[in-house]
Amino acid sequence: MDFGYSAEDDAFRSEVREWLSTHADGSQDRRSWERTLGKSGWIGLGWSESGYGNRTATLTQQVVWAEEYARSGAPARSGHIGEKLLASTLLAHGSEEQKARFLPPVAAGDELWCQGYSEPGAGSDLAGVRTRAERDGDGTYRISGQKIWTSLAHEADWCFVLARTDPGSSRHRGLSFLLVPMDQPGRIEVRPIRQMTGTSEFNEVFFDGAHARVEHVVGGEGNGWRVAMSLLGFERGVSTLAQQVGFAQELTRVVQAAVRSDAVADPVVRALLVRQWAELRVMRWNALRTLGGSGDTGAPNVAKLLWAGWHQRLGELALLVRGAEAAVGPREWSPESPYELDELQYLSLFSRADTVYGGSDQVQRTIIAERVLGLPREPKGVV
Repeated sequence: MDFGYSAEDDAFRSEVREWLSTHADGSQDRRSWERTLGKSGWIGLGWSESGYGNRTATLTQQVVWAEEYARSGAPARSGHIGEKLLASTLLAHGSEEQKARFLPPVAAGDELWCQGYSEPGAGSDLAGVRTRAERDGDGTYRISGQKIWTSLAHEADWCFVLARTDPGSSRHRGLSFLLVPMDQPGRIEVRPIRQMTGTSEFNEVFFDGAHARVEHVVGGEGNGWRVAMSLLGFERGVSTLAQQVGFAQELTRVVQAAVRSDAVADPVVRALLVRQWAELRVMRWNALRTLGGSGDTGAPNVAKLLWAGWHQRLGELALLVRGAEAAVGPREWSPESPYELDELQYLSLFSRADTVYGGSDQVQRTIIAERVLGLPREPKGVV
C-alpha cells in the first residue's frame, strides 16, 4: 500500500503523545489502566465503522497510536486480547446480539479476555483439540478438558474456547468457537505456570463441566475451525508495527551494553549488531507492505518466522555483548527476593520461547510450503 502520514495524522500523533505523557505514569494497576484507556476513548480504534468502538480512526492513525503507546513506556496491556482478537472476530463472524453484548465492555475496559486454543496434545497442531463441549437440554454447553499456555487467564473475565462439539469428529471438523465466563468456581481452575524468567503470564486452565450458553457460539456450531483461523489472521499489521517499536528499543539497549563493555571493538559483534538493525528494517517494510491487505495468504506466517528468529537472536546477543557480567543478577540474593533479572537477562530468557509459541517455526514453514507454494503435503508418520 502507499503508506504515508497526513497533516491530520500528525495532529493525531500530538494528541496521543500529550495524553500518554499525562496519564501513563504507571501508578494504576493493569485493570484500572484498561478502564482509563476506555474512558478516554483509546480502545477500539480499529473498529471504526462498527458503532461499538470509542472513536473512529484511520488505519494510519491506528499505527500512530500503537507506535506512540510502545514508545511511551505505558503499562503492558491486559485488554489487548479482547480488543484485537476477540473484537475483530466478532466483527467478522459474530451475530448482532453477540456484538452488542461483548464489544461495549471491551471498549470500556471492563471485561478482560483470554484465548483457549492450545492444549497439552494440541499446541502448534491446533486441529488436534480434544476439549469437549456437550449440548445440554437447558440451552448450555458443558465443557470438559484442558487448555495450556493461556496468557493472562488468571486476570480474565471471559475466555474464547475452541472445543469439539461433535463427539465423532476429528481434526478440523466438528469444532466450535465458544465464549465462556471464567467465574465458575468448581468448574474452571486456573493454574499459573512459572517460567524460567520467574514470572507467570501463562496458565493451565482446567474445565470440569464449565457452562457456555448456546447463543454464545460464534459463527455457528461446527464452524469453529473457520472462525479460529480467521482470528489468527488478525495478529498481523498494526500490532506488528507496534511490536517492532519495542524491538527497536531493546536493540538500542543491547547496543548501549555493547558500547559499555567495549564488545563493539570486536568486528564479529559489530557485524551481528548491524545485521539485527538491517533485519528490523526489513520487518518494518514487510509489515507496511501487508498492512491493511486482504487475501495475502501466508503473510501472518512469514511475519511470525521473521520476528521470532530475530528476537531470539537479539536475546542471545544481549548476553554475548556483556560477557561474564551477564551471569550476575542485578541484586544480591535474599529469601525475600530470590530471583531477580535485569532487562537484558529477561530478554534473553523470554525470547527462547519465541520460535515455539503462537505456532512453532516448523509449523509456519509447513503452512507456507503447502498453502502458499502448493508443495505436496508432508507424509504422515515421517520422523
